[in-house]
Amino acid sequence: MESATSAVTAWNDKYWLFMIALLVATGLYFCARTILVQIRYLPEMFRVIVEKPSDISEGVKGISSFKAFTISAASRVGTGNVAGVAVAISTGGPGAVFWMWLLAIIGGATSFVESTLAQLYKVKDKDSYRGGPAYYITRGLGEKWRWLAIAFALAITVTYGFVFNAVQSNSITAAVAESTGNDSPSMKTIIGLVLAAATGLVIFGGVQRISKVTQVIVPVMAIAYIVLGIIVLAINWREVPSMLALIVEHALGIREIAGAAVGTAIMQGVRRGLFSNEAGMGSTPNAAATSSVSHPCKQGLIQTLGVYFDTIVVCTVTAVIILLSNPEYGSGPEGTSLTQAALAAQVGGWAIHAVTVIIFFLAFSSIVGNYYYAEANIPFLNDSKALLNGVRALIMLCVLGGAIGSVPLVWALADVFSALMATINIAAILPLGGVAVALLGNYAAQKAKGLNPVYHRDDIPGIRGHENIDCWDGSDPMTVRADDGGAAAVQK
Repeated sequence: MESATSAVTAWNDKYWLFMIALLVATGLYFCARTILVQIRYLPEMFRVIVEKPSDISEGVKGISSFKAFTISAASRVGTGNVAGVAVAISTGGPGAVFWMWLLAIIGGATSFVESTLAQLYKVKDKDSYRGGPAYYITRGLGEKWRWLAIAFALAITVTYGFVFNAVQSNSITAAVAESTGNDSPSMKTIIGLVLAAATGLVIFGGVQRISKVTQVIVPVMAIAYIVLGIIVLAINWREVPSMLALIVEHALGIREIAGAAVGTAIMQGVRRGLFSNEAGMGSTPNAAATSSVSHPCKQGLIQTLGVYFDTIVVCTVTAVIILLSNPEYGSGPEGTSLTQAALAAQVGGWAIHAVTVIIFFLAFSSIVGNYYYAEANIPFLNDSKALLNGVRALIMLCVLGGAIGSVPLVWALADVFSALMATINIAAILPLGGVAVALLGNYAAQKAKGLNPVYHRDDIPGIRGHENIDCWDGSDPMTVRADDGGAAAVQK
């Protein structure tokens, strides 16, 4: 096991140097192309997230933008925010937090582009919409790129359905072991079986059941975790300025801690940041495509807000809890256990159990959210119900296996597959980025007239893959204008 972990880690160390450059360059490119859409449109993000969906067919209510947000947040807000940040800090030092923040701000532009594209090129499903990179590759770039779309569909199914879900169940068992003091194989097996059974009950119900579960669990558990962070801040408010100074000093190489130099801080911050907020990875576009909105840019803005919520808010809570507890870097507890121990040192032993409960539900919601990314892509490969059910069964096995697996190896594999997905997705969104920019221009023009933006595929007839845009022909009631059928948008 150790040799396998070492081999995978060695590959990651080399390939992630390239990935860091690619992610940052792509983010900066889209920051420039969209003129910092992720900052300029921040108030608009909060406005559009509360809009109601239309009925996409008789008696079937569409997925709202908020529900689509919670599906992606279910995947984002999980062990990456608790265990992942702890790993980044313990190995990369406090400076890793700074680079996580920076990646989130830069990556917000990338997230806007990929999610807007997913909305534009989505297809109709039986009770919602379906889309993502596999769809905008073939519909935007053309059928000659289908091989790349197939590669992505396979990669995301393996990455999220199997590897990342093993990470989530692994972190649940680690949290329970820390809480109960029992890390025996039998305990891990029992937890794994319970998780696998609960997962099956949700994922066999499809996207509507997944959205109903995530829209409850994610806000409640995230708020509970944020409250714990606020308590720690209140207790240690005098130490906050020095903590922020420590993060910045270590991030810029002014001060090193336990041998964790600036390069290590950058590497850990970017890796864990990507695993947590997923900007550019190509995962969240699959959730973004499910919603019924009046303009593709609306869901793009909402998914950008998701990046901020995940990293700037929830990941920062973990960083605050750990850094205000004066941790020993490079030794002692790792992952979830570090966060639990740090919180217990601040507010008492009860916090260990509180974090266990929060981790359980956040990680479980991540499991079902991760599963949906596989569900959205399996029909692209083969529209067989038997194949989909087979994948569901394999995902339940991976949840069970992850509960009893090795922490270092699971995290190392997560890095490998997330890098593969991100590489394929970025190769697709770079040539399609101009489409998202054109849509943003259309959105801004309508806003400037005081209108609620509504899009029809004939509004910008010259964009790539125009002939493959199926869901913006006015058949969704939200995209029907109230006046002359296309000249202007619906008034607020």
